[in-house]
Amino acid sequence: MRYTISGRGKNNQTPVGVFLARSFGHIPHPEIDSLFGFAEYTPLYGGRIFGQPEFSPRDVEELYQLGIALRLPLTNHYVDKEEYLQSRQLLEKYHRPGNAAIVTNDNLARWIRRDFPEYRIEASVIKNVKSYARIEAAFELYDTVVLPMELNENEAFLAGAPKKERITLFANAGCALTCPSKICYVSISKLNKGRGGQFKCSQTVKERELRGMVDFDLDRLQALGYSRFKLLRARPDGLTGR
Repeated sequence: MRYTISGRGKNNQTPVGVFLARSFGHIPHPEIDSLFGFAEYTPLYGGRIFGQPEFSPRDVEELYQLGIALRLPLTNHYVDKEEYLQSRQLLEKYHRPGNAAIVTNDNLARWIRRDFPEYRIEASVIKNVKSYARIEAAFELYDTVVLPMELNENEAFLAGAPKKERITLFANAGCALTCPSKICYVSISKLNKGRGGQFKCSQTVKERELRGMVDFDLDRLQALGYSRFKLLRARPDGLTGR
């Protein structure tokens, strides 16, 4: 079993080793494939609103020393060639075997594949890949694919999915599990450009908080042939997730 773990909300003044011990101390380091979160700013970020870097340069070096890779959440829906070129210095900085990019925009995935071949490229959950045909199509461009949280509850679908070794499932879930439309992702993609916009959500705060964090049965998912899992961090009040 291998985990990609959320560094969302990490204070970049807290050493990453301390963060791991506090938030994920039950996960042995050899089982942690990578941590995902913000390094320095790029307009390619999506998924969550960029406020400040979550990983300092010292954090990144500590991850490497621990044998843990960095996973960059480059999940913005909207990417033009100029923004990609502006971000090449950041991509070059973290370009090394083992590091990964989580991507939503197919053009961005193609550009990274062409120019920075050492990155593993993962199709973001934001792509909403929910059929076998779309999984197979994604594998033509992406190394791995994250399936939507709700598919964890569809055992028949998971049992028949192709190339399970290239599929990442969520180990736990927050508000996205029951979200009717996930309009937040598009609004955040616009906000992270730094050109205005506003956060949008299809649920009230109360609806988001009602269910809190949900832990999936990983033994059952492993028995179906899955070994790659994405692990979120509960907020301090235990509600939704990061």
